[in-house]
Amino acid sequence: MNLCIDQGNTRTKIAVFQDDGKILFAKVYNFFTKKDVEQLFVQYPEMDVIVSSVAVVESSVIEALLRMSRFMVVFNSRTPVPVVNAYDSPETLGSDRLAAAVGANYLYPNENLLVVDAGSAITYDFVNEHNTYCGGNIAPGISMRFVSLHEYTNKLPLVTVDKDRMLPFFGKNTRDAIAAGVMQGVVFELQGYRHILQEKHKLFRTVLTGGDAPYLAEYLSETVICEESLVLIGLNRILEYNKP
Repeated sequence: MNLCIDQGNTRTKIAVFQDDGKILFAKVYNFFTKKDVEQLFVQYPEMDVIVSSVAVVESSVIEALLRMSRFMVVFNSRTPVPVVNAYDSPETLGSDRLAAAVGANYLYPNENLLVVDAGSAITYDFVNEHNTYCGGNIAPGISMRFVSLHEYTNKLPLVTVDKDRMLPFFGKNTRDAIAAGVMQGVVFELQGYRHILQEKHKLFRTVLTGGDAPYLAEYLSETVICEESLVLIGLNRILEYNKP
């Protein structure tokens, strides 16, 4: 079995994968500690491990993982990956972005893929049909846009979205105008990427992941694929690729 750990800016997501690539157990932690590691290995005693982080992982966590795992990979820019990485500065590419691209390529090999991770930031990454990661863009996330409108103006309130309610195209009050403006802006942004890529490439798919992906997908008229565990699927593929 494999233990895949994705530490983000605010939370840590983990998944235990069976040998057939299916997720046996998954959990999200606000704080991932040495004790959590020990509990996982009590439940699943023989695991190989991959760790990906955009922040600093506590040394006690790394020490516990090294001690208890059969084989371990700390994912960074020097880790071999099963796609061609055409990024000009691999050392500055977020490990979560590359893992998501690998995950999408694993699920849909030899296809042109727009990989969208809608989290704190929204990242747009492109993998082509030759299994090459071609690069991508980074934009403010949905929550970040709301905070910016509030903090960089004198009178606009801080708005949050009620994800149980679809927003109108145009708001008829200030809060709806802000909420709809942010959401429609993100939708038009994503549709713009899709339109340009679809004109240039056949066998094209859009794969969404990240905390805001399910809500964002409701506003998209075109068919998109939501895969909540895309980064973890990519990490599992990278771990398998690096095993002796």
